[in-house]
Amino acid sequence: MPILFLMLTITACQSQTRKNDSNKIVGGPCEGCEAIFEYGDKELLPTDTLPDYDQTEPKLKLTGTVFKKDGKTPAENVILYIYQTDRNGIYATKGTEQGWAKRHGYIRGWIKTDKTGKYTFFTFRPGAYPGGIEPEHIHITVKEPNKNEYYLDEFVFDDDPLLTQEEKENLEKRGGSGIVKPKFEDGILTLNRDIVLGLNIPNYE
Repeated sequence: MPILFLMLTITACQSQTRKNDSNKIVGGPCEGCEAIFEYGDKELLPTDTLPDYDQTEPKLKLTGTVFKKDGKTPAENVILYIYQTDRNGIYATKGTEQGWAKRHGYIRGWIKTDKTGKYTFFTFRPGAYPGGIEPEHIHITVKEPNKNEYYLDEFVFDDDPLLTQEEKENLEKRGGSGIVKPKFEDGILTLNRDIVLGLNIPNYE
């Protein structure tokens, strides 16, 4: 009986340890975040241009600086992954997609920050889902060294009539606010958003 009790105790402890470890995932559960690794053999740079950028209006420039948790030090070697709908509000596919591209579509991109922490994506303004059920948005996932991947607040547009005041107030502000104010700079609609790693991210140490 003592041996059986000891075995049950060890099993229970191991089970509890596994449960606790799963709860310590940085950012919590994140369906589809592993898509951040689907860039293949593409060389990641601080700047990327998403598919259909050349032929689609209005064009956007998403840019900013990724900072470490102190909010001051630029963060190097951080991968950002974004994906979005086309102008019709659809995650467009071509029929040859693999992995998460089957759901995220082909309008997506990746960058990796250098020592300045700067990032820039050239893309276009996404359309709202058909029926206008949700504000226009661009999804974003981050992978920093020595941390698992996790999602940040989506880019949403301050001038979007579908973005209500209540929705603005209920945003989690993961990595900082995702609300961006489009401004024309150098002939292109520019969205500036700085990102603070770990800010409002569960289980971040």
